Amino acid sequence: MTKLSVNINKIATLRNARGGNVPNLLQVAKDIQKFGAQGITIHPRPDERHIRYQDARDLRPVVYTEFNIEGNPQHNFIDLVLECKPEQVTLVPDAIGAITSSAGWDTIKNQSYLTEVITEFKRNGIRTSIFVDPILEIIEGAKATGTDRIELYTEEFAHQYSLGNENGIEKYTKASIFANELNLGINAGHDLSLDNIKFFKENIPGLLEVSIGHALISEALYLGLDNVVNMYLQKLK
Repeated sequence: MTKLSVNINKIATLRNARGGNVPNLLQVAKDIQKFGAQGITIHPRPDERHIRYQDARDLRPVVYTEFNIEGNPQHNFIDLVLECKPEQVTLVPDAIGAITSSAGWDTIKNQSYLTEVITEFKRNGIRTSIFVDPILEIIEGAKATGTDRIELYTEEFAHQYSLGNENGIEKYTKASIFANELNLGINAGHDLSLDNIKFFKENIPGLLEVSIGHALISEALYLGLDNVVNMYLQKLK
């Protein structure tokens, strides 16, 4: 079964919009795990417009499944990850001020930098993953950094699937087969939803984990958080 890690950035966005502590981020993380999700993901950004760095510290003793911290490995982010020691860190090449992630790493151009960062995280017992587009040369470059896993950037697949083009999965399937041959673990995320997750999972051999936030929280507004988490778990079997 592919594991579900729920990104709770949108919960923090809602909290920050009003100030105070409603909704309570820590309680939501506890509930999501109680409902069956196998992980909690956060993606703090430098401006802390949703997840704050202190949230990561506060969540560490609360997350008893898998804690996954995503972000661009700048100095403050690296320090935060080494302090919190999550089970997994996912490296994402976010530009400062970006609304959301928009591309994977160029693992060839940034190979030396990524290798240095990954070596430090692995030295501290933290599993590493690199956010990448489904391009074979880029996946090969990821392998050269020493990373444990890649996370496939799935926005293009989701867009094509919404248009009725199921062939949009093909490059992701080829990428996953290649990653398996390289003994790289495979995660995936971005715009995955209840509509497309089952099809995606069935076509990605060796898919270990998906990280889903925006769609899941949006769907939960209509269907309820407990119900939606379990709907994902059923589709990921």
